[in-house]
Amino acid sequence: MPFETITVEITDHIAHVAFNRPDSLNAMNGTMFGEIGKAFRALDADPSVRAIILSGNGKHFTAGLDLKESATVLGGAEGDPARVREKLRRHILWLQDCFTAIDNCRAPVIAAVHGACIGAGVDVITACDIRVASTDAFFTIQEINVGIVADVGTLQRAPHVLPFGIVKEMAYTGRKMHTEEGLRLGFLNRVTESRDDLHQQALSIAQEIASKSPLAVAGTKAVLNHARDHTVADGLDYVATWNSGMLLGEDLMKAATAALTRQSVDFDDLMKSDDPD
Repeated sequence: MPFETITVEITDHIAHVAFNRPDSLNAMNGTMFGEIGKAFRALDADPSVRAIILSGNGKHFTAGLDLKESATVLGGAEGDPARVREKLRRHILWLQDCFTAIDNCRAPVIAAVHGACIGAGVDVITACDIRVASTDAFFTIQEINVGIVADVGTLQRAPHVLPFGIVKEMAYTGRKMHTEEGLRLGFLNRVTESRDDLHQQALSIAQEIASKSPLAVAGTKAVLNHARDHTVADGLDYVATWNSGMLLGEDLMKAATAALTRQSVDFDDLMKSDDPD
């Protein structure tokens, strides 16, 4: 699937998605929003993909919303005010859905961040499962600095990966968070000295995930996301239902045999859906 603003490569069960507007600091226009959603929905449907790395080409991960094209991203404003507002609401929901495709993807997503990660970039990486960064990276909930409320996922997902008070401070002030603070607070899983080391770390994590049962990994992600959004009792009921349906597959015996013999094992891919594209 060809893209204009991102690149997608798949090798050995690992997909690598990269923002690819380096001359614009990977600022996100309407085309990029749409292509992010399309790419991650396609990767979710690809049974061979077991882990995904998300990075940015060029000097920075992303400068966030492309303010030069903000009118296009946010939609037009001509016509009856009520109808214009209803249209804008649907457009915002569409923008949200483009990043929710990352959150909903069966394969875990590892954000590999270098340089600036501003505004919509924070929306993106909070939808990812794991975040690694090079020491030059910084993170800003930028929306307050341009007079808007962050509305594509940061305010909903960041409180699950950062202390609530820190999220409020960053959202109210628009200040930068650097990697030392991000690592200390658990926002970042790992920090590397160089960009080359960053991608090697992301690849190492992706390879480890890809070596596991894809059915178990997909189930673990589904159960963790459900637990994030529900009560403990709801989560326990959900995982009981999940395992009652999935536990008796062949992967359990393969993994047990591998553990006992200390040998590696090859797991079958997940099955492709019969639903039409």
